[in-house]
This record gives sequence, structure tokens and C-alpha cells, in this order.
Amino acid sequence: MDDATMIFRGLHDQERPFLLPNAWDVGSAIAFAAAGFPAIGTTSFGVNASGGRPDAGGASKEATLALVRRLRVLPVPISADIEDGYSDDPEEVGALVAGLGVAGVNLEDSAAGHLVDPSIPAAKIAAIKRAAPDVFVNARVDSYWYHEDTALSSVVARAQRYLEAGADGVFFPGEIEAAALEQLTASLPVPVNVLASPGVTLDDFAALGVRRVSTGSLPYRAAIDAAVAVAEAVRDGGDLPIATSYAVAQQRLLDFEARERAATADA
Repeated sequence: MDDATMIFRGLHDQERPFLLPNAWDVGSAIAFAAAGFPAIGTTSFGVNASGGRPDAGGASKEATLALVRRLRVLPVPISADIEDGYSDDPEEVGALVAGLGVAGVNLEDSAAGHLVDPSIPAAKIAAIKRAAPDVFVNARVDSYWYHEDTALSSVVARAQRYLEAGADGVFFPGEIEAAALEQLTASLPVPVNVLASPGVTLDDFAALGVRRVSTGSLPYRAAIDAAVAVAEAVRDGGDLPIATSYAVAQQRLLDFEARERAATADA
């Protein structure tokens, strides 16, 4: 197991949940790393949207693979959002993850906006663990996201199916009542991941047993809103926001470029 993978696993074993910011391009990932976040994930929505495509349906595959290959030179572990693995063939999914060179992946259990039979993602998880046993597999249960089969017993059963296949953690996106979330974390012997939620702090999540919180596509969507607000302020004579200077932003990119050159030379 390499250092990045060990570090990433260790981040799930803290008193407070570790916050995983989700990047959509190199620039956002560099900024998260510069801000001191100990690991960075990708967001399929942000990757798709920045390329002018709607989310899901496997549209993010090539862009995500290209992005992840570049982000591996950053000095922090990377976790890739690979939607449903971009294939119905478990062995293809396993081979894809083995070639990513990342510390973790998210694998969802839905397609075309609906839950799939749990045997399908379970087979993919098992294939990933055969091909890349050290990669932290975060099995995403989309029951609450798509409002399907949300009875607690059903949600737990899906999660347990993925744990039996080898998943290292479980991700429950969507709105979940605090009591239900507390029952979920108590029922599962692995780290539980949720999305950041308005008015809920990391300490609040810790009290419910959550060990990882992801920003999801929120930073991308907020960045788009902020960009529009800047243009509106210029148009309407409003106050302009304070931003990272051009010089600092440029230096971050130069440093990243140097890391890429060094990595290529060492290969």
C-alpha cells in the first residue's frame, strides 16, 4: 500500500469527519490543495458541467480520466468519482480503477436516474478489489438521492451487500433525517460519507457517527454563481470581491507544471 493510500484511509479514522472537497478541474484542485485540504475528490457533475454536458450517463469518463491523471502529481491523495464505473462489465471497471493510480473511488448504484439491482454494483466492487485491493472503494447508495426504496432496512441491506463485496466505506447522498442517519452509522462497521448540508456542522455530523463529508458539486455551482455576481457587480457599479491575485494564481500553475515535468522525468 503506497503512502497516499495509507494517508487517505487514515483520514477516515478521526474524531471529526474529514472534509473532502470535490474539484472539477486542475485549477480548483490546486486551490483546494493550497488551502490545506488533506485529500481531494472529483465531482462528476462539475466535470460534466464544465465540459457542457449534463451529469451521469457516463459522459464524464474521458474528462475524469484525463483530470485524475494530472491530479496525481499533487501532494495529497486523490479520490475519483467514476459514476457507475462507466461499464456494465465488472472486469472492465476493475481494470479501469487499477489504472487510475488514485487512493479512492466513488461507485454509485444507480443508472439513468434510478437504483439498479444491488448485485450489479456489488460485482463491480468485487472486481475492483481483485484488481486494485488497496484502493478505498466508497460505495454510493442512491436511495435517498433518487427517493427510491428508502425504508431503513432496505437501505442498510443495499449497503451491507456492498460491504460483503469488499467496499471500504458507504456514501449516502441526499436528504436524510438525523435519526435515520444515526441508525445507518450504527448499523454499518465502515466509515459513512454524506454530503455537506446547510446548517449542519462537521461536529453535528460527528455526533451522528459520520466520518466523511463531501462537498459534491456545491463548490462548482457556487463558483459559477460567484462569477456571475462579479460580472453583475461590474455592470451595476457594485463592490468587487477580493480574490486571489493573478500573481499567486499564476505561481500555483507554474508550480503544478513543474510537478508534472518532474513526474514525467521520473517515469
